[in-house]
Amino acid sequence: METEDVTVREQLFHDRVRETIICVLLFICLYILSHFILTHFKKNAEFVTDDIEDATVNKIALWLCTFTLSVAVCAVLLLPISILSNEVLITFPHSYYMQWLNGSLIRGLWNLVFLFSNLSLVFLMPFAYFFTESEGFAGSKKGIMARVYETAVMLLLLSLLVLGIVWVASALIHHNTARESLYDLWDYYLPHLYSGISLFGVLLLLLCTPFGLSRMFSVTGSLLIKPRLLENLEETMNCTAFEEASLSRKLKSNTSCWISANIEAINNELLSVQSKRIALELRKRASPWQRNLGYPVAMLLLLALTAVSVLMVCFHVLELLFDESAMPRGMEDPHLGLASFSMFGSLGATVQVVIILYLMVSSVVGFYSSPLFTGLLPRAQDTTLTQIIGNCVSLLILSSALPVFSRTLGITRFDLLGDFGRYNWLGSFHIVFLYNVLFAGLTSACLINTVTWALQRKLIRAFGLHRLPLTVSRSTIPLKLLLANGLSKIH
Repeated sequence: METEDVTVREQLFHDRVRETIICVLLFICLYILSHFILTHFKKNAEFVTDDIEDATVNKIALWLCTFTLSVAVCAVLLLPISILSNEVLITFPHSYYMQWLNGSLIRGLWNLVFLFSNLSLVFLMPFAYFFTESEGFAGSKKGIMARVYETAVMLLLLSLLVLGIVWVASALIHHNTARESLYDLWDYYLPHLYSGISLFGVLLLLLCTPFGLSRMFSVTGSLLIKPRLLENLEETMNCTAFEEASLSRKLKSNTSCWISANIEAINNELLSVQSKRIALELRKRASPWQRNLGYPVAMLLLLALTAVSVLMVCFHVLELLFDESAMPRGMEDPHLGLASFSMFGSLGATVQVVIILYLMVSSVVGFYSSPLFTGLLPRAQDTTLTQIIGNCVSLLILSSALPVFSRTLGITRFDLLGDFGRYNWLGSFHIVFLYNVLFAGLTSACLINTVTWALQRKLIRAFGLHRLPLTVSRSTIPLKLLLANGLSKIH
């Protein structure tokens, strides 16, 4: 019996060591990737300054941002890794080389992501922001430690303020419970705080993802080369070159005779012609496949992914009405390798993973396309440290809410592991049902609005209405009038 107990303890020890090594290796890879991303966008002038203290503070804050961004990337990969691991174990149930892939490892990843995401949101990112803004208390000796002391005091005051707000909210909702559990910080107030952060992230995804799904078509189109049928590329490039040379000669000759308004108009026209020439050169260097098939295939793929996403949400709305198991819930043991989480097997699971990643990309596109957050859009080698902190916080909020978002919409049947499934609002049928209906409605409205405006812009340009004076609002021209004018011109 003692030998068997020793063997079991050794096996548990080896399993724990193996899981720790895998998690550490995964995090190191994500940290290196995040470091390269932030290095590409950071403003080098903030890290190469004459003040060594400021440079050191900025480097420490950048390390914290890199850690936060790596946690955000890991949160995005949680559901895809879990779903694909289950399919791999179903395909190779008795493989010796797949024994390391088990439910304990996946559950440990979920718990670590939950812990580090909340640690980054509540402590690390506020610390990084206050640390870069601090200068030390008045009268104290200047240095790194003086900034650390001031930042610690600011964090303490912020923590007291947040806990006070949570206590007041709990007292308003659950009067007796809030009074009795005033000192029960770990078991009562922190779960409420995490639940509130998760609800905010899921609501932010509800607003950003439908808008991002409609914006994906235009963003992808700007990155690809659009096909031009019956176009003589060489002739167009020659015409553009002649036009550019003519504008350049006009600008250089007798510049003093021109008034400033004319010079500015010619400059703007020259810049437009130069950008057109650059686009034509890109088209010339592209292969025939890129010029003719890349854009249509990409648009069809985006249309298919968007349609499948909306149909899955609509189907989940019907499931919620007739099947109680469609409600999102938590579980402790994932039981990997027993059954697929899709009725279509491995193919359906792969589609789920693709749609989850597609929704995440769409939410990021919608977030940065929103007028409220366009100022956070990072620029290569020109993003300040404050903007980097804001971007890391925003991406972490979106990514940490992605598993709850995907399960709430019914994109996957993989239930939430660990503390992700203990949010208070997940058990409310009315909230989950209303969330699904709002997502389907907002996505459909955004897509219809995008198609309608695209058609209206084409009609405005086709009938020459884009040359109307600025005093005439083109948005007031109804679509029916445009169609009527178009039909009358055809007849």
